[in-house]
Amino acid sequence: MNDAAHTNGTVAKETDDAFVIGDHSFSSRIIVGTSRYPNPQVMLDALKATGTELVTVAIRRVNIEKPAPESHLDLIRKGGYEVLPNTAGCYTAREAVLTARLAREALGTDLVKLEVIGDDETLMPDVEQLLDAAQTLVDDGFTVFAYANDDPITCRKLADLGCAAVMPLGSPIGSGMGIVNPYNLRIIREMIEDTPLIVDAGIGTASDAVTAMELGYDGILLNTAIAQAQHPVDMGRAMRKAVEAGRTAHRAGRIPQRLYAEASSSMEGRIGT
Repeated sequence: MNDAAHTNGTVAKETDDAFVIGDHSFSSRIIVGTSRYPNPQVMLDALKATGTELVTVAIRRVNIEKPAPESHLDLIRKGGYEVLPNTAGCYTAREAVLTARLAREALGTDLVKLEVIGDDETLMPDVEQLLDAAQTLVDDGFTVFAYANDDPITCRKLADLGCAAVMPLGSPIGSGMGIVNPYNLRIIREMIEDTPLIVDAGIGTASDAVTAMELGYDGILLNTAIAQAQHPVDMGRAMRKAVEAGRTAHRAGRIPQRLYAEASSSMEGRIGT
């Protein structure tokens, strides 16, 4: 995006608006998952359409010790993407920590998307196990992206533990329900000013991504909305534009919302007055 965004009366170009998480910096604010695409080529084309630089891979679902020729990971790396391993499928802090350490050893990265799920039905995070795993991984030198409920208290605790990014859900994983509780997300953003916030899970279409960014979030993470769209590449392109538009609108500063109308033209000098 080449448009300039105005902040505090100055002009800030998009290149001055890097997405910084820990010691890592990205120009794109979209993180994209790599599962459920119709085929590998559609996945690669969709990733390119989003403009993403960081893609997430479920470590428990790929063979990272003895990858087959032209494996999932090979394709991603050949595309020039940085890999964000995630602990999807883990239900305890112990499982999540072991999975993260395996990923670091095999892939040579300190990045990890931390998921500790409470049950198979809702796929909601288990807060107690999540906080336990987050503390261990932060202490172990990981750059932790922590997937959380849209609970301001839990998110504040994760930030206080030293997580590099906190990722409250927009709605349940894979639901496509969008941002179901914008009020909580607003509270989280107001409470946490010093840690990057990413809306993770539930994004269904481009307008959801715009909403997340207009709320002041630093990025979005999504998978199903693109992979399961009727035309994944087109949806990936739409998501890229939506994130750019939402980010620019947030930085521009929207007008106050009013209950009653306010004329845009001066009321002075009207005929008959």
